[in-house]
Amino acid sequence: MPEEALRAGARPADVPRTDWLERTRVILPSIAAAAAEIERERRLPERLVTELKAAGFFGLLVPNSLGGAELDPPTFGAILEAIAGIDASTAWCLAQTNVCNSVAAFLAPEAAQEIFGRGSPTVIAWGAGFGGRAEAVPGGYRVSGKWSFASGGHHANWLGGHCIVTDGGQERRGPDGAVVTRTMLFPADSTRLVDIWRVIGLRGTGSDAYTIENLFVPEAHSISRDDPAERRHPAPLYLYPSNSLYGSGFAAVAAGIARAMLEALIALAREKTPRALKTSMRASPVSQYEIARAEARMRAARMYLFGTVSEVWQSVLRTGRLALEERAAIRLAATHVIHEAMAVADFAYHWAGATAIFETSPFERRFRDIHAVAQQLQGRASHFETVGQLMLGQEADTSFL
Repeated sequence: MPEEALRAGARPADVPRTDWLERTRVILPSIAAAAAEIERERRLPERLVTELKAAGFFGLLVPNSLGGAELDPPTFGAILEAIAGIDASTAWCLAQTNVCNSVAAFLAPEAAQEIFGRGSPTVIAWGAGFGGRAEAVPGGYRVSGKWSFASGGHHANWLGGHCIVTDGGQERRGPDGAVVTRTMLFPADSTRLVDIWRVIGLRGTGSDAYTIENLFVPEAHSISRDDPAERRHPAPLYLYPSNSLYGSGFAAVAAGIARAMLEALIALAREKTPRALKTSMRASPVSQYEIARAEARMRAARMYLFGTVSEVWQSVLRTGRLALEERAAIRLAATHVIHEAMAVADFAYHWAGATAIFETSPFERRFRDIHAVAQQLQGRASHFETVGQLMLGQEADTSFL
């Protein structure tokens, strides 16, 4: 597809999958030009959001029937990786909001059309945890709550809140005795954003908190994203639970950051002679050895991530199901790659010496960003324990798989 068409913006559903990486390449200069402002303002600038919307980047996981791209997970990850190499906050926002937007496949058709089918691209964001309570009332729920970590929330026209459902003030329980939870969707202008996002890295995600009080939410605007019984769209993509998409997507972000830092180190090593040394970095046997080892480590991690994601995707296409062991494989690969990417990034930062500490260097911000990525739920070391338990036939909590 010619660049002019990519810039003009066909509907995501009309863009062949093979053209999405080219479409990504076209928009990277706009992201790079906005990077300093993203960091300074702690959110994406509206002009960039407008361009991302027009190019379809918020509809990557939305069903074709609603004008979305309905991309396969390997292509989704490759897009995030490429963008993260330029600006991690932009990639993170796209990872978060696209997985949120995948709820389109779980909404009743009328609600899906209302939220996604009215022309202007929809952006849904939500925060972590069950920070709200939804009291059942005729036709829906009365919802109050506060949620944090709403990445991309400043650009969303809909927000979501994960809630415990109550009846007459008492927690509703399912047949298995577990507390019933649902995600409520509501217009962003019905909420109040709370500025809490003053952090070490991923500053540009604007992952602030938001609150609502006694807001009526229609039943049709509530979903259980990971309940197969609520899946309305038959495409294989929507067999994936949200954590599988989050995990592989955020791992791709980590890989993109680390790759950019390693490339920056290689470029620096070709030119720099460290202070008080007579040998340039490029001529140093130690530098040659360590950089090659880091390259091997990064390539191995990336191939593990994308190999796993691709293998699972092909299996899902063949079988029409996503098995528990395949979810575990995604979780293991994603967690491992986040940790490997952080290690490679740390190496690049340290090996660059004093050059890396300056804000104008290609290392300083990325160093902070990769450590923010690794602190998030997807990078928890406890995921290794969960997968190990499954491998050894032990009982495990699979809620994050």
